[in-house]
Amino acid sequence: MRAAVSPDSRFNVVFVTTDALVRPEVDAYLAPGYNVSMLETWEQLVALAKKQPPDAIFLDLDTIGERSDDGIAALAELRSFGPDMVLIALTRSNSSKLRLKAVHAAVDEYFIAPINFQEIQIVLARALEKRSLEIECRRQTASAGEQSFCELIGASEPMLRLYEAIRRVAGSSTTVLIRGESGTGKELAARAIVSMGPRAEKPFVSINCAALPENLIESELFGHEKGAFTDARTARAGHIELAHTGTLFLDEIATLSLPLQSKLLRVLEYRSVTRLGGQTAKRIDFRLIAATNEDLEDLVHSGRFREDLYYRINVVPISLPPLRERAGDIALLADYFLRQYCAANNVPLKHFEPDVVEILEEDSWPGNVRELENLIQRLVLMVDGPEIKAHHLPKRLLSNSAASQEALLIPEEGVNFDDEIARIEAAYLTAALRRSQGSKIGAARLLHIDKQKMHYLCRKYQIGQG
Repeated sequence: MRAAVSPDSRFNVVFVTTDALVRPEVDAYLAPGYNVSMLETWEQLVALAKKQPPDAIFLDLDTIGERSDDGIAALAELRSFGPDMVLIALTRSNSSKLRLKAVHAAVDEYFIAPINFQEIQIVLARALEKRSLEIECRRQTASAGEQSFCELIGASEPMLRLYEAIRRVAGSSTTVLIRGESGTGKELAARAIVSMGPRAEKPFVSINCAALPENLIESELFGHEKGAFTDARTARAGHIELAHTGTLFLDEIATLSLPLQSKLLRVLEYRSVTRLGGQTAKRIDFRLIAATNEDLEDLVHSGRFREDLYYRINVVPISLPPLRERAGDIALLADYFLRQYCAANNVPLKHFEPDVVEILEEDSWPGNVRELENLIQRLVLMVDGPEIKAHHLPKRLLSNSAASQEALLIPEEGVNFDDEIARIEAAYLTAALRRSQGSKIGAARLLHIDKQKMHYLCRKYQIGQG
């Protein structure tokens, strides 16, 4: 509570009353913990509230206007000045109707004279604490919204630029080419584009061109008629046809063979598809979103990707940043995946030791978000206890991290410096003597010390004696 800290950061509380007996009570119970202002008129309160709404207002309903309803109207107007203000009504009336009207006017607390200021002190502290928690909850909710976009997680500058690019292309039917390293979330970006556009409720057909065998991919894309080949016992629509009125997402489009590239180009040019073994073309209305982790320009230059298809799909290119370039996002992603997989596996929520997050942030993550997600999933399942510590991480992460080296060198409970130095000296002496077949002169030469010091250290640690 701010009431317990410096005067400049304490809650501002206003009392509006003409009752002279209130002032001594306020000075005794509230002034030590709050910045208190005593006012007597509605006009004074309005001027103050419009300039800077206080944290809490005590309004004596009996001092506002000539009727009790005037005080209720004043409460409603005050609420419009500051929805987060704590409003407390004071009155000498026992009317239940007046209390009900005050509740409808969004009053937080209601007191009938005589007033116990010890109770006022407790109620005010609780009301301000509750309101502070509500404000913080809204802030965190808003912050969480800024840290994600559809199913994409991240608040770094590169991700904010990506979100803006997605917003700009989502409303059209323009072909989009999503580029990025493996594991950066290209399909999530494609789904984000679709979810924000007019085809959100239409079919979304996703096909990974690299995952299908060469002898199946043509049939999968274009479909086939009955008897088109040996196993074609029935007619079947292809993915392009299934995407009619919706979106076709071709992931790893660079892996398509040149003959398939030629057929796809024809489909894009005429917006029609002919099934294998078929004689007629069928008009298809679809939006194409393609993705690749390859350098298409290099493939075009080497003749492995058709130049005309390249220009057909590269209408609006969108690049996904690798995880190593997304400063600050690793901690967000790690926390998100931790919560997700703890819930999915019915595991009590775990948390990271502080060094763990630092180690994660130091890595280059060649597998990007997918690699990080897989690691967190594995840690959730394999780590016993509520805390994930540095030694639970893979050796690759630990060997590449300065933070992990420090954590291993000096554990959380600390070390006895003299004992550690003695252990290291003894280890070096033993190794040097073994290397020199027990010769102290040879060992001294290896350790770059004179023979007198060598003899002294051997006596000190009782090594090589006798």
